[in-house]
Amino acid sequence: MKETFRWYGETDLVTLSDIKQAGATGVVTALHHIRNGEVWEIDEIQKIKNTILNAGLEWTFIESIPIHENIKLRKGDYLIRIQNYKQSLINVAKCGIKNVCYNFMPVLDWTRTHLYWELKDKSTALRFDKVYMAIFECYIMKLEGAEKSYTKDVLELANSKFLSMSVHEKKQLEDSILKGLPGTVDDLTIPVFKEMIAQYKGVTHEDLKSNLSFFLNEVIPVAEANGIKMAIHPDDPPFDIMGLPRIIKNEDDLEYLVNCIDSVSNGITFCTGSLGANPKNNLPKMIEKFKDRIHFLHLRNVKRENDGSFYEDNHLEGSSDMYEIVKAILKIEKEKGISIPMRPDHGHQMLDDLQKETIPGYSVIGRLRGLAELRGLALGISKSLS
Repeated sequence: MKETFRWYGETDLVTLSDIKQAGATGVVTALHHIRNGEVWEIDEIQKIKNTILNAGLEWTFIESIPIHENIKLRKGDYLIRIQNYKQSLINVAKCGIKNVCYNFMPVLDWTRTHLYWELKDKSTALRFDKVYMAIFECYIMKLEGAEKSYTKDVLELANSKFLSMSVHEKKQLEDSILKGLPGTVDDLTIPVFKEMIAQYKGVTHEDLKSNLSFFLNEVIPVAEANGIKMAIHPDDPPFDIMGLPRIIKNEDDLEYLVNCIDSVSNGITFCTGSLGANPKNNLPKMIEKFKDRIHFLHLRNVKRENDGSFYEDNHLEGSSDMYEIVKAILKIEKEKGISIPMRPDHGHQMLDDLQKETIPGYSVIGRLRGLAELRGLALGISKSLS
């Protein structure tokens, strides 16, 4: 596996020097200052690429060129936004970058209820708690029909917990979901968020899948003509939240995706954390099934709980068998004679990073630990296979 590290640009407290010292050779980043739906110009792309090259690293994967909501909804100026996307693909190819990760999640990127959930060892992790999500949807957002998504037990716990929460705790929950995550809108407020969600009223899973298919049939020929591999990231969490349909969450959804347009450029970012939060997903089996379309790997683990909650465990611990996952990947690499780009996805905030302000999930030491563990596991499996 080709080891990479995510970097959020010049303002990221994790520096390119840190990444190089971690042993990664590739950087995963994006033009975070460009608004969704606008064209990525060559000069802007080249600036970031040169910065990375000057640090002795390479820009391995773009994560991501975000997709404008009008494209997902296929409304308004969506055709113009798709043309902008095509031009951005052409421009990144001209700069020699041929791998693009993206997602088709409505409104929000990955969603958690807790960004600094304390573990037994006093490090902190990202957590998705069904009870707190019910509190947010039913009592803070007051979404119509939200209670239909939860069991009676979860709703009773949510009601009891909400009544005992302080104003600060309620605000903290709101901030965790609306402000703490890469991919969201800065300073997003509840009224604005409700308006954004309202756009999807009546949009079914089939509607959103159809819109994804339309988008892919527009952009994949451009990607293919420019030697670009597109790699969709699964929905996180892999089930509907806040009435928003999730359409890339299991084996059937990935089957639909690859059948939208038959092209190696129409690929997958195989995220073991996102897909692993669904207990029905057999990750090693899915890796083998989609081996010709997996272009990027996000490796992390989650610990699932009975009510659908989960938290991000250490990379080699949790509910997914990382040994079998890495073994499946290495077998494919050996069979095909390739090295698939991989990054340790997320990490616990720990040690000195506990005293620093970091992007949730993206502190350096936790990811360094994850990368080291994955590197050691891969080496051991590789030796045994040979």
